[in-house]
Amino acid sequence: MGSMFNLSFHIISIGKMHNLGHHLVKFYVLCSTTMSPINTVYFSLGSNLGNRLEHLQQSIFLLGKHIGKVKELSKIYQTASWGFKGDDFLNMCVCLETQMDASEVLDRILDIEKKMGRDRTGSASSYVSRNVDIDVIFFNRDVTDSDTLTVPHKKIQERRFVLRPLADIAPQFYHPILKKDIRNLLQECKDTSAIDKTELRLFKSREALFSKMEFIAIEGNIGAGKTSLAQKIAIDFNAKLVLERFADNPFLPNFYQDQARYAFPLEMSFLADRYQQFSDDTSQYDLFKNFMVSDYDIFKSLIFAKVTLQKDEFILYRKIFDFMYKEVKKPRIYVFLYQTTERLLENIKKRGRDYEQDIKPDYLEKINRGYFDYIKGFPELNSLVIDISNRDFLSSQDDYEYILIAIQNYALAQLN
Repeated sequence: MGSMFNLSFHIISIGKMHNLGHHLVKFYVLCSTTMSPINTVYFSLGSNLGNRLEHLQQSIFLLGKHIGKVKELSKIYQTASWGFKGDDFLNMCVCLETQMDASEVLDRILDIEKKMGRDRTGSASSYVSRNVDIDVIFFNRDVTDSDTLTVPHKKIQERRFVLRPLADIAPQFYHPILKKDIRNLLQECKDTSAIDKTELRLFKSREALFSKMEFIAIEGNIGAGKTSLAQKIAIDFNAKLVLERFADNPFLPNFYQDQARYAFPLEMSFLADRYQQFSDDTSQYDLFKNFMVSDYDIFKSLIFAKVTLQKDEFILYRKIFDFMYKEVKKPRIYVFLYQTTERLLENIKKRGRDYEQDIKPDYLEKINRGYFDYIKGFPELNSLVIDISNRDFLSSQDDYEYILIAIQNYALAQLN
């Protein structure tokens, strides 16, 4: 009986496996026929207006966001303006994979340039300075010549500032018309313009850039939005989130009722808790996260204590703080979100914490002054002040993007 049962079971299993395999084959064929092909596109990027490096980096991020996955970046080269008199360019090439066709890619490029302030009006037949210039050099090995798009780019063989960075990422790419690879085209190029390789660094994605920062602290006054911003960044860029535990402090409600009496025990309690949490959370790396982002830095303890404590209390507090501060990890970027006192009060009222509703405007103003005094007194902190008084990054993607661009530009400057 046992053997017959096993035999029947195996026969049934094999039959099910056969049917499963049949369905898998059908699924594979269906996917193969319905999925768009992956196209490889090579772009030339250039900028000679404003902060050229920032423009190139933002172009790369927008290409990745709106067209496809950025696969390779060349080195960055400084070259003289080509075909007109103007400031030197920074040039580079980018390799990207996309499911879009060539016309879609062109439309997205024009949108990106427009978003970044490029105006092509009247410049089609003449060379002018520009904050960003994005050209399609190759689209697979396709050959296209229309009123709107020509690939391969007609003049690639004449432009050393395109061939040199392109040789970094595609030296053996075969030109479908000229029947030569990029290395040979570079060797034969008659363009004698000087081209200098730089040591500047750019990144394929914001996630990669922020990862190099290792630790970003988001700070601000009460109600500035630091926790909300830290949470959004942690989710969007796979960061370890370190949040301050302040709602459980037993002295906080009493402090807002009688500051003179409860200031010292409150600040000492905050300092002890922040030191313990900060030491624990920032000393342990999460292998599955790219970097750390916190909604506070332990130095805020000193800022608030200076505002709330009496002189003799603060002297004692400062001695204890200095001893603890030596041991904690310092953020690579210290972001301070500034909001006016009126906006802070609106935010505090909106979030509805009972113990915060009696906070006075002059107390918030003192805290703001304390932060600015601290930032001015410690230039080595790498502080970035972002005024968001007229912005709402929770409800507006554009306002959130404004903050991210400010952080990315500051991070880029730190790395170059």
